[in-house]
Amino acid sequence: MHFKIKGDVMDQKFKSGFVAVIGRSNVGKSTLLNTLVGEKIAIVSDKPQTTRNRIHCVLTREHYQIVFIDTPGIHRAKNKLSEYMVKTATSTLDEVDVIVLVLDIADGIGAGDRNIIEMLQDVQTPVIVALNKADRLSSEELSKRIEKFRTEFNNLDNYVAVSALLGTNLDQLEGEILEHLDEGPKYYPDDMITDQPERVIIAELIREKALELLREEIPHGIGVEITSIRERKDQPLIDIYATIYVEKKSHKGIVIGKRGQMLKQIGQRARKDIENLLGTKVYLELWVKVTEDWRNSIIALRNLGYDDRN
Repeated sequence: MHFKIKGDVMDQKFKSGFVAVIGRSNVGKSTLLNTLVGEKIAIVSDKPQTTRNRIHCVLTREHYQIVFIDTPGIHRAKNKLSEYMVKTATSTLDEVDVIVLVLDIADGIGAGDRNIIEMLQDVQTPVIVALNKADRLSSEELSKRIEKFRTEFNNLDNYVAVSALLGTNLDQLEGEILEHLDEGPKYYPDDMITDQPERVIIAELIREKALELLREEIPHGIGVEITSIRERKDQPLIDIYATIYVEKKSHKGIVIGKRGQMLKQIGQRARKDIENLLGTKVYLELWVKVTEDWRNSIIALRNLGYDDRN
């Protein structure tokens, strides 16, 4: 894709910048970024509050580089982990070049969305609205909802109806972002799609599979720590050892499952994604440990990588 400014004049100067992707939980922010960069970097789940850290996804084209920051969903904080997530999401807004606000146009604009829109009124950074999940609506219904959005939020006049899942209009979204970026350096090498350490992404992939398989009341009480990653010298195989933390003894049994079947399923699903990430065979061993109320423990949160000092 190329970009144009000032009519048909092609700007060949290299552009770069940082873009915060924000929105309430479960509107498709992580799916949007995974589709844009063409790789699975941020985990995806139908459960809210999936993303917990700021994850940098790097999109490099011939004439530009966009560093996306996938933020946790903005929601009402209920514990120290939630406080960390909300602080992580909102602290980027004055530090980036562009904000992409993702709204679920199929589900409709709710109270949580309105709270975020109100918060953005005090932010000077340009805002582009991605009206996501447009593929779920008929053309007629989509037009009606866009018109309703334009009428109610007439201060947000820069918007694109997209489908993060199908990739619809993401090139248009890129073009809108580029209009707000200046000439700048290439911050990351061409083949680099994230600045997150491998062990962070691996831990997130394991947590994603737990989110997929476990019942509603358990997933938010799960944290994953990678305790060891070792490459075998005698064969192309990487040994990975990880600990899944839960808050209650009763949850430990559920995560392990009858005869260890649930833990085995989590491991099997995670191993496939990890092998795709690393490009090699993986031996994955999972353990489950109880750390009561870890989401309210500053020490436990920092041990698991949720450190607001950074």
